[in-house]
Amino acid sequence: MAQTLEVIEHYDPTGEEIVYRFPQEGTAEIKMGAQLVVHEAQEAVLYRDGRALDVFGPGRHTLTTQNIPLLTKFLAMPFGGKSPFRVAVVFVNKRTFVDQKWGTREPVVFRDSELGMVRLRAFGNYAYRIADSQLFVNTIVGSQGVYDTDRLKDFYRDIIVSRLNDLLGETLETIFDLPRFYDELGTAAKSRMAEDFAKYGVDLTDFYINSITPPDEVQQKIDERAAMGAIGDMDQYMRFKAAQAIQDAAQGGGEGGGAASAGMGLGLGAGFGAMMPGMISQAMQQAQQGGAPAAGGAPAAGAAAGAGAAVAGGGGFCPACGKPVPAGAKFCPHCGHKLAVEGVCSECGKPVPPGSKFCPNCGAKQGA
Repeated sequence: MAQTLEVIEHYDPTGEEIVYRFPQEGTAEIKMGAQLVVHEAQEAVLYRDGRALDVFGPGRHTLTTQNIPLLTKFLAMPFGGKSPFRVAVVFVNKRTFVDQKWGTREPVVFRDSELGMVRLRAFGNYAYRIADSQLFVNTIVGSQGVYDTDRLKDFYRDIIVSRLNDLLGETLETIFDLPRFYDELGTAAKSRMAEDFAKYGVDLTDFYINSITPPDEVQQKIDERAAMGAIGDMDQYMRFKAAQAIQDAAQGGGEGGGAASAGMGLGLGAGFGAMMPGMISQAMQQAQQGGAPAAGGAPAAGAAAGAGAAVAGGGGFCPACGKPVPAGAKFCPHCGHKLAVEGVCSECGKPVPPGSKFCPNCGAKQGA
């Protein structure tokens, strides 16, 4: 009677299996001459008597064991009908497992040189392949029947996060430098983790850092800080916004803007009126102290002392050139512009503006 030869092979329909054991539990009787078929991107490790005997690459292999067909039944009798010569075949997937995700479970604390203590989250992906099938099976898989990529994700993630934490603390000072260091950090992290993977027979082929970010509330504060930097001089910005708002209110008499624009204009006008005394006082104080004048046409620094004296003595400023004019002057001593001279009331002796027909203080009629 002819003995049918056995054919041992395995297909992985999911593409996620790393190891498949035949049989999944225990060992099996494999007849002499059994054919072992190993597909591309696979290796097979043959175990007999509890030890790994050989590793087979892609192709068809003829297995020679001590299970001689004619003597199997006779040799199995002392062992309860089971052959004492039993083997197991472990198929190892040698393809590169790409797009494996990693990330921090909890934010890690980082001492930032600009922001102080910051909690960071990091995410990325990596790729790996089994470099030493026998070492991987002996150190990781053991006697398990099926071993897939999900079984390794947590283990590898913890290794990655641990190494990355050390690397960030040693090489980075502030998270604002992160965008230009992603490639360097990824390369350095891969170099450090290569040994951690290799001792289990695994080759870390690629490692990438996609993002390292602080919590949302910290990102919001960073955005606010950037917006303030874009504004520049806050005082000048507020002056510009106030002037723009007054202009918009003055031009807001169009359709639907009557009462609302008038009310807004009144409010802005009142606010600007409240601001003006302080602004004028500040400008006058700077002029009296000989400081630099504010932007917008104030007197030059060289005439600041004269301006203070002219104001204190009842003088004023020339409407043409803006320079100080002594009290009682009829012409500007700087540009020669004719100045309007106030008169004096013949009844009360108080000053009367030029061209007035009646005294603004006592009401007496003034002469031509």
